Amino acid sequence: MIPTHPEPAALRAFTVIGDTNLARRVCASLREHRHSVDHLLRPTDGELRRSLRADPDGVAIVLHDDVAALRYALAVAHLLPEVPIVAMVFDRTVADELRRLLPQCDVTSPADLAVPALAGPCTDPSSLALYRSGQRVRTVRAGDGGLRAETWLRHRRRPWHCLRHVAGQLRPHDAGARLLLTGLSGILAVLAVDWSWLVSHGHPPTEAFFHAARVVAAVGPATAPTDAPGYQVLSSVSMLVTLVLSALFTAGVIERILGSRLIGLIGPRTVPRSGHVIVVGMGQVGMRLCVELRHLGIPVVGVERDPHVSTARLARTLGIPVMAGHGGDRSVLERLRLGHARALAAVGSDDLDNIAVAIAAHGVAPGTRVIIRAGEHDAIAETRSLLPMGTVRDVTSLAAAYVLARLLREPAVGVVTHEHDVYLQAPDETFARRPLTAREGCPHAPSSPAALALPAISSDRVDVPGG
Repeated sequence: MIPTHPEPAALRAFTVIGDTNLARRVCASLREHRHSVDHLLRPTDGELRRSLRADPDGVAIVLHDDVAALRYALAVAHLLPEVPIVAMVFDRTVADELRRLLPQCDVTSPADLAVPALAGPCTDPSSLALYRSGQRVRTVRAGDGGLRAETWLRHRRRPWHCLRHVAGQLRPHDAGARLLLTGLSGILAVLAVDWSWLVSHGHPPTEAFFHAARVVAAVGPATAPTDAPGYQVLSSVSMLVTLVLSALFTAGVIERILGSRLIGLIGPRTVPRSGHVIVVGMGQVGMRLCVELRHLGIPVVGVERDPHVSTARLARTLGIPVMAGHGGDRSVLERLRLGHARALAAVGSDDLDNIAVAIAAHGVAPGTRVIIRAGEHDAIAETRSLLPMGTVRDVTSLAAAYVLARLLREPAVGVVTHEHDVYLQAPDETFARRPLTAREGCPHAPSSPAALALPAISSDRVDVPGG
């Protein structure tokens, strides 16, 4: 039997800061265990001071705004230097700085917590999670005795997979690349035909190449044989054709220079042809999932509507190919060879968009495994009950379970999910089920749009411990 955490004997008091669904889930679960919770949506400086006068046993800061989370964490540390803090921060630079300044602050993000649970089913349908432990890669699987962690064995790539990769290096995936390759291929073809004609008529290879290059450059051969009218016609037609091909090639080069160039023609940013994972939605979760899969040696390609978002530019520097388009478009999925992919992960921030992508994927390639990110919209549960769309990972539940564990001082290094239940992973790689309460159990209404503005923290000097 899988152990569950016993109900704590002593009731405690906590402060939860945030107007997100994650904050409401944490608040509802703490109240379910009869703890005292002061839930502040977007507190002002005075509201924060009044809440902390009760000397809470812990403070959870769960916002979507890293700057606001940083400022609240610094303010809490100034008012109560010893109180444990759990903060959700997406940006790793900000998170690392916060850890350095506030040793009592446990800093993580829903993206970091969800990536192992998403990477597992992306690689193997029987894997619940995949994470790195030192130099090893471990996978979590379900068995008769509960959940267990074991060493993940990476499948070796067959030799023909390398040949497929080489064959796909010059496979165009956008209009600019097609123009460039069409023009370049045509010019090379004209050059080869002209050179072959001259060589076959007795010209030395080097002289033939010189004349052919002049024809391709549209300046004509150095000397046109008067006794070979066929070559005169050939060179004339070749020069006219080369003018068109040069225009196509130039247009492709300009588009590649001025465009976002998220997919390369050659090198690591080419789109894989088979055995890859398609990640739709290059936000914080999608970006980190791509990085983790690449680290595990699994080919990956991202899909993002807006090619100018910061994560798409980051993907380019990391050598991750990203196609600009909507993941629910059939043409995009076909161009990404969904039928030959290992899996598709719909991990956008909008649950309904993820559902649309999953439905489109089932229509294009019914046999391809689909992993869906959920947790922000109630309709995801209803749709999952109507259609076996794929493996669903509730990111909000995973993050809520971890925040609860850290607030209650329970050892937890990760979270996994199995059959609608969330399990905490202890340092000794044992797993305990963590019951959660629906966010409707939080009586605090979401804040109004006007209240979402970051309140001004007091202008008083904030002394940061360790700073």
